[in-house]
Amino acid sequence: MADNQVCSTCWSSLDFLTGEGCALCNIPMQNLNQICAPCLAKPPQHDGVYAAVAYTGIARDVAVRLKHGRRVGLARLMANAIERHVPANGGMLVPVPLHRWRIWQRGFNQSAMVAGLIARSRRLEYADDVLLRIRATPFLRELSARERAKAVNAAFAVPAAARPRVQGKTILLVDDVYTSGATANACAKALKRAGAARVIILCWARVIREGPLND
Repeated sequence: MADNQVCSTCWSSLDFLTGEGCALCNIPMQNLNQICAPCLAKPPQHDGVYAAVAYTGIARDVAVRLKHGRRVGLARLMANAIERHVPANGGMLVPVPLHRWRIWQRGFNQSAMVAGLIARSRRLEYADDVLLRIRATPFLRELSARERAKAVNAAFAVPAAARPRVQGKTILLVDDVYTSGATANACAKALKRAGAARVIILCWARVIREGPLND
């Protein structure tokens, strides 16, 4: 795997998603436009999730190598794959924010890299200052879905000065991996409280079946 690409064999093994499925979260379903059981039990705060690929071996490797291996060139591969899910009428691209201590440790926000590349390619508005992570949260990968939701509760906020910029807007919230939806829901809740009309999740990969999580 090069800094900004994967070999043809690995690329062909990726499970690309169409974005069709559950009427609320877009998880693949045999019967399109019905609502999946998790969304029936607890409707999401956001307005749909559009992932480039399913979260399988190669997709996970790409995400991990960018986030923890500092293979920043892979952000371009992610952005190119996500772009086909950008709505025709666009929106404001907003990355899922990291807490300042996490940025200090890692040196960058991978979601901001991907969102910025999409914004430049599609000539869309990009804002990395309208949504802040105001509370540090633990690593979520070892937590259950309920524990994740509790961990990120009230962890995000839109600054008062930024609220006029999001009011009435469609927000395209960019992340690398969508797992339980806890982070996306917490972000969407904060953005809608600030007046956003819609919050659509764009990501590289999403977990389709139950298994190890890596939010």
